[in-house]
Amino acid sequence: MTDSVIQVQDLRKTYGAFTAVDGISFDIRRGETFALLGPNGAGKSTTIEILEGYRHRTSGDVRVLGVDPQRGGLEWKSRLGIVLQSSGETGNFTVHELLSEFAGYYPNPRPVDAVIAAVGLEAKQKVRVGKLSGGQRRRLDVALGIVGRPELLFLDEPTTGFDPEARRQFWDLIRSLKAEGTSILLTTHYLDEAAQLGDRAAVIAGGQLVAIGAIDEIGGAQARVPLVRWTDAAGTVQELRTPEPGTAVAELHRDAGEPRGLEVVRPTLEDIYLGLIRDQTPTTEDLLVEERA
Repeated sequence: MTDSVIQVQDLRKTYGAFTAVDGISFDIRRGETFALLGPNGAGKSTTIEILEGYRHRTSGDVRVLGVDPQRGGLEWKSRLGIVLQSSGETGNFTVHELLSEFAGYYPNPRPVDAVIAAVGLEAKQKVRVGKLSGGQRRRLDVALGIVGRPELLFLDEPTTGFDPEARRQFWDLIRSLKAEGTSILLTTHYLDEAAQLGDRAAVIAGGQLVAIGAIDEIGGAQARVPLVRWTDAAGTVQELRTPEPGTAVAELHRDAGEPRGLEVVRPTLEDIYLGLIRDQTPTTEDLLVEERA
């Protein structure tokens, strides 16, 4: 699969008797935005850290930009951009100073001023990092992840702390990176974000891959069957799942006139996601084991 930037085959990670990642396989194609979804404790973060080279796997085969992450050197790392959920404290630098410092680590960095503009921090470029708000600091994290002009960008919960307007500006930035050919692996708890940005998605639950596919196909056709809901004459809420909701509504009108509380619900990505993970919710003990690991 020469067009793949990430190839994962039968990946496993265990900590004693606890299995954090249980034999998952997937690939990410060059130039696509791939959303990796799952509840806390599902094995999502462990998988990402293995791909980034921060954590060793127990077994399985992994290739990122054609390299085993456990053996990736500086040249390989310079081709990656990584936006973690949180980053180290660098409060004595200004925004411009910190980005300039990071840009010097890469062979072909983006212009620092252009990166600052792209994340909307022009007014804060001379402010020390320790004085930034949480949302501003998150923008800086994104800037640090893209300043090296990466081939592959890891985005771990990138819009946490963003207001709605800032999130949409960020989405425009990601779309522009994708248009330049950047491959992106995105983890997010915002399902609308995955729907807006992702070409494909995978859902991990209980350490296993429970679904993978195009955003508008994940979960299969059955998961997308609309639901017709109404209240009958006795005051009981009735539901009917049908691929032909228009026909069902017409029959209700013919038989009983205008039904009370009539609505047609078409499953969203969030509805499908919740259905996929409903029986795979990790226990508190699982969450603690993964956190300690």
